[in-house]
Amino acid sequence: MSETIFGKIIRGEIPANIVYEDDLCLAFKDVAPQAPTHILVIPKKPITSIDGADDEDQSILGHLLLTVKKVASQANLTNGYRVVINNGNDGGQTVNHLHLHILGDRQMKWPPG
Repeated sequence: MSETIFGKIIRGEIPANIVYEDDLCLAFKDVAPQAPTHILVIPKKPITSIDGADDEDQSILGHLLLTVKKVASQANLTNGYRVVINNGNDGGQTVNHLHLHILGDRQMKWPPG
């Protein structure tokens, strides 16, 4: 996996507004928010994308989703929120490090894209 901005954030080389951290993942506010609340949850393990995940990543993938729930609760997103995982160029992925977007504090539209 090539170096990404998220790897630099994990190592503390680039500052981020971190809202949650544990041994496996990190959550921080997006610098270009697409909703009033826009938080990214990333694994500390360098996984490029959903397509880049292996069977051995099953537990970290589940941990990421449970972390989304925890972070959304801490952010007081009681009216609901959207979780987005972009995968590949056509999916809108711009950083080749798996990340989950938590979007909230506004009504989401459908279809999203």
